[in-house]
Amino acid sequence: MSTATARGRLSGRFGVVISVLVGAFLVFDAAGKLAGVPQAKDGTAALGFPVGQTFVMGIVLAVCVMVYAIPRTAVLGALGITAYLGGAVTANMRVEAPLFSAVLFAVYFGVLMWVGMVLRRPELLKVAGLTR
Repeated sequence: MSTATARGRLSGRFGVVISVLVGAFLVFDAAGKLAGVPQAKDGTAALGFPVGQTFVMGIVLAVCVMVYAIPRTAVLGALGITAYLGGAVTANMRVEAPLFSAVLFAVYFGVLMWVGMVLRRPELLKVAGLTR
């Protein structure tokens, strides 16, 4: 096996590990919202949303995560999750939440998700025009 092939397999495995960790966190978040956990409802209310929207947010996130978990549609799921995280950034900025602990967490999380995706699918760099 060549060095390039070994590196490709190793980076692909790291990408899968990152993607699984990201997915697990999001499943946990969606499950809390869907189950109506008090902390999820309190968090939704603290951001200025009606508590009833917690369930709707859970549905949106769960659908995005399901699409992300299917290898063939993972990029579409990642786009949906990116949009969801963008909403989280906006909502946290609107209530003037602490920048590094709340606002940028969603940004860091989204970057980590895309790093995992690119490690799994290096051809995405070509689509983005970052490699030849």
